[in-house]
Amino acid sequence: MSAKSQSIFLSVENLSKYFGSFRAIHDISIEIEEGEFACFLGPSGCGKTTLLRCIAGLETQSSGTITQKNVEISKLPPSARDFGIVFQSYALFPNLTVFSNISYGLINHKWGKDRINSRVNELLDLVGLKSHSTKYPGQLSGGEQQRVALVRALATSPGLLLLDEPLSALDAKVRLYLRKQIKDLHRKLGITTIMVTHDQGEAQSMADRIFVMKDGEIIQSGSPKEIYKKANSPFIADFIGITNFIEARVVAKNKVSCNDFEVGCNTEDMNTDLPVRLAIRPECISLNHATSDSENSIDAVIVENEFLGSFQRIYVESTLLSNELLMIDVTSTSLTEMDLTPGSQISITLPPDQIRVYPCD
Repeated sequence: MSAKSQSIFLSVENLSKYFGSFRAIHDISIEIEEGEFACFLGPSGCGKTTLLRCIAGLETQSSGTITQKNVEISKLPPSARDFGIVFQSYALFPNLTVFSNISYGLINHKWGKDRINSRVNELLDLVGLKSHSTKYPGQLSGGEQQRVALVRALATSPGLLLLDEPLSALDAKVRLYLRKQIKDLHRKLGITTIMVTHDQGEAQSMADRIFVMKDGEIIQSGSPKEIYKKANSPFIADFIGITNFIEARVVAKNKVSCNDFEVGCNTEDMNTDLPVRLAIRPECISLNHATSDSENSIDAVIVENEFLGSFQRIYVESTLLSNELLMIDVTSTSLTEMDLTPGSQISITLPPDQIRVYPCD
């Protein structure tokens, strides 16, 4: 057995799921390594929760197999699969205390009283809720309830932790706090984790590897940095972060025409006259102090300037380049001597190595 196969914790092969004539997921094959934090990311209705539920045994796949630690679990009931799960809705027992909610699974596993007390207190310590052990769920905030749900899922030391949009019901500040707490727990415990989310910020900040889903299929996978910098389609470039799109046409090797301006970029041997879309992130466009003779430099007019705390988003118009406004992000502490008020004329540069080129469908 190879070292790689030994490190594979979960393998999904050719998995499909139909609800009547509706195809929820189609022919999905993935491998998740032991200790990895993986994320299924995509818009609502793309099949990510269905895939998670098939892995958990809460849905039965129409075809395909699921293997965990070299044991096929495709037909096993949820109770026979080695996982803990956390839902968006917390799913705590309202009539049980925090302590009793966490110990519920341990009692079912016939743990002794002293061992249960030790384990529950250890977990409450991990998430800073030891003083809340005698409270009921209704006496806790949403963030506190979700922390209880998280450690309840971890109580029996499962091999796999499944998170089904665990943060989406919480306000923004609590979400940011729990993102870090979940990531810290993952780092401490080393448990293989799969999270479902439609929030690209959550996926980018928490996951080791992201599986982007659309229409029941995985359309790209990779590290957060790979997905962000090397999106393989306009859909992913637009879904992950914010992107400027510019309509163009290939006119020569590594050269495209946008309205009345030619842009140098990597056309990867695309045919001349092929319609394409250029994509460039707002932080990748440079503002110049004066008209520049650098490649892909062009004059523009500032239309709007948004102050967003740590950075400013500048909207500029350059009709020679595009019919749409372009977004440019600059840190609030840089370029303070440059006039960025609406109506000001500036020069911008689109670095060729920061431009992604996509053939139009």
